[in-house]
Amino acid sequence: MGIVRDEQGRVLLVRTRRREWEPPGGQVEEGEDLLTALKREVEEESGCTVEVDRLVGVYANTGDLPQVIFAFLCTYLGGAPRPSDETPEVGWYSPDEAVRMVTHPAQLGRLRDALEFRGDITYRWYRTGPWTLYGERAF
Repeated sequence: MGIVRDEQGRVLLVRTRRREWEPPGGQVEEGEDLLTALKREVEEESGCTVEVDRLVGVYANTGDLPQVIFAFLCTYLGGAPRPSDETPEVGWYSPDEAVRMVTHPAQLGRLRDALEFRGDITYRWYRTGPWTLYGERAF
């Protein structure tokens, strides 16, 4: 997941059919490294190009389909936000608007971690369906 901010400090969000509004991101494809995958996914979902900067969080979903998610701060390089097959709406929003729009608990936690980032990397473990937070710590 990439938390992208423009020159005005607005946050790039995409609306997905499954989780509604969230920062862009996705899966690593076979043979692809994590940072290349993030840049590709951000561009596919939003039309914007980015540079990946800082790791801000690592998140372990221990539910039925376990996965580990990494959240990075990204620098916006260019491109105009545009919808895709996966993301019918895309846009720039103030941090306050973004926090109100992102309603999925895991996505909202990652967004807040990025917006409040002061140098410590957050590690959080949880499960979805229903949302249950088991713990978190900072490194």
